[in-house]
Amino acid sequence: MASPATAGDIEDEAICSICLEYLTEPVTIVCGHNFCRACLSQYCAEKRAGTPLTCPQCRAQLQKREFRPNTQLNNIVQKLKQLGLKPGKGQKEELCERHQEALKLFCEGDQTLICVICRESRAHRAHTVVPIEEAAQEYKEKLQGVLGPLRKELEEALALTSKEEKKTTEWQGKVKNKREMIAGEFNKLHTLLREEEQMLLQSLEEEERETLQRLSENVTKLSQQSSSLQQLIAEREEKCQQPVAELLKDVKSTLSRSENVKLQEPEAVSTDLKNMYTIFLDMREVLKRFRGEKVANELRWFFAKLYLLDVTLDPDTANPKLILSEGLDRKHVRYRDKRQDLPNNPERFDNYLIVLGAEGLGGRRRYWEVEVGDKTGWDLGVCRESVSRKEWVTLTPEDGFWVVGLWNGEYKARTSPLTPLPESVRPRRVGIFLDYEVGEVSFYNVTDRSHLFTFTGTFSRMLRPYFSPWFNAGGTNAAPLIICPVPAQAGGNLCP
Repeated sequence: MASPATAGDIEDEAICSICLEYLTEPVTIVCGHNFCRACLSQYCAEKRAGTPLTCPQCRAQLQKREFRPNTQLNNIVQKLKQLGLKPGKGQKEELCERHQEALKLFCEGDQTLICVICRESRAHRAHTVVPIEEAAQEYKEKLQGVLGPLRKELEEALALTSKEEKKTTEWQGKVKNKREMIAGEFNKLHTLLREEEQMLLQSLEEEERETLQRLSENVTKLSQQSSSLQQLIAEREEKCQQPVAELLKDVKSTLSRSENVKLQEPEAVSTDLKNMYTIFLDMREVLKRFRGEKVANELRWFFAKLYLLDVTLDPDTANPKLILSEGLDRKHVRYRDKRQDLPNNPERFDNYLIVLGAEGLGGRRRYWEVEVGDKTGWDLGVCRESVSRKEWVTLTPEDGFWVVGLWNGEYKARTSPLTPLPESVRPRRVGIFLDYEVGEVSFYNVTDRSHLFTFTGTFSRMLRPYFSPWFNAGGTNAAPLIICPVPAQAGGNLCP
């Protein structure tokens, strides 16, 4: 015969933790716990969409309808019911420690079990006392009443936990992407630094070789002149030692040859290093002043200036309402209301106020700067040489244009949709750097040496510099766009 403790354990296994009654049509879920089929079905149905479904007892994750009938446990429950046992009745009956009577009553005032003798004592006589079955049923209902809100709170806690875990995963993803982006940018910068180091060292070596050769040639020529002068001096000293008759012989001719001797000055050779190395020195100053992303942008801008291109405007591409500076300069372009009588050649833009640079851009790095001053509207960038000149297009990369500009008081990149640009300091001069092989067109605010925007893509055709001064806007935008000239020894500021 089973001991009372064992019977109690069996009875506990036969009770549903949801309704606290004997199991009805018991089912078992994946974690091994058992519940009434109806209780578990209702529990699953009450779960809000999007919240994880968990075991009501141990909170292990489970799938809906992931439970199976437990026939053996159902048989045990039926036998317990046949014995007339109610939940909680299978254990050994407790006795009053003082009177050794069965604890059949519950004192509401003291919240404790008492026997019939305790009921008549002064301690409990004034209190409300009920049979333990009634008290158990009452408090069982109250407990079941609070289980619902508690389970909802648990669901909310689990939903919030899931949300925070999702946010954690997303944040870690963002950090990973940012870390990879930083590493990628600095890898590109390291590559650029190595390339520029080799270029600077090679250029310095060539300059050293050429300068030393010219200085050596000067030394050789001066040495030859010194030898001739020493020989001439020796001959004249010897003439002075000759007898009178010999000394006076052909003396006038001898003096004439001596007086006509002129020292040839050596060719002037500059020993100053080319100005391009001042960029490298400036770069070192930048490293001392800044850290992080700003130093990367400013270094790229300094290096971009090593690829200065002397850009001029192509009059054959200019819209008839654009006026270019005359002569060989062709670095100024402005708008005028009256249309000029110009040949309608295939290269000319008809619908847009555009003029292209005369120089083709392909397969190399190129950099130029444009003075925009106080203009209230302008466009700058590059475009494919093959873009349509006669039709309406979108002026976006999809149609072969990589352009930024100022319109309606806002600086934007012509992407689709438009991308607003940062503007800590109003740019009076804009630098454009094309890295054809990498597939980047970068724009810099030369005024404060900040990065404005970079287009990325793949270039496979010839490109051209792009300029648009926009309309006059009642005279507020009448100033021209000015392409900054490239000094003979590039490396300092391009515009005065």
